[in-house]
Amino acid sequence: MIIKEHTGEKVSSSCEVARVLSAILHTDNEVDRDKEHFWVIGLNTKNVIKFIDLVSLGTLTNALIHPREVFRLSVMKGVCSIIAGHNHPSGDPTPSKDDVAITERLKHAGDILGISVLDHVIIGDNNQFTSLKERGLL
Repeated sequence: MIIKEHTGEKVSSSCEVARVLSAILHTDNEVDRDKEHFWVIGLNTKNVIKFIDLVSLGTLTNALIHPREVFRLSVMKGVCSIIAGHNHPSGDPTPSKDDVAITERLKHAGDILGISVLDHVIIGDNNQFTSLKERGLL
């Protein structure tokens, strides 16, 4: 489900990505805020947001993610790169083994498609976030 299109907003840091995704999460109703959300931010060649897509709305502890769904809109819209992002309803943005594994799968799929995966940002409580790129996991 497309959340936003053609915002004109440029993202140049994981902090900016976390801010954008946190703002979206806080517009959700209170019930859905306690579920894991997985978003894809599609970017043009200048890292300007072309779209933000909610790929999966999961449960309290996980969201079902498949590269096919993650890249579907990116291929249709012809983006240059993507940033993946999701929240941890627990509030702790520490990446799990599953988070690292899906990031590796997405990077591999992106390499095949010619769409770079620039980062995977996990947001938690109190403006905390983790960038898998900054942790050397991408």
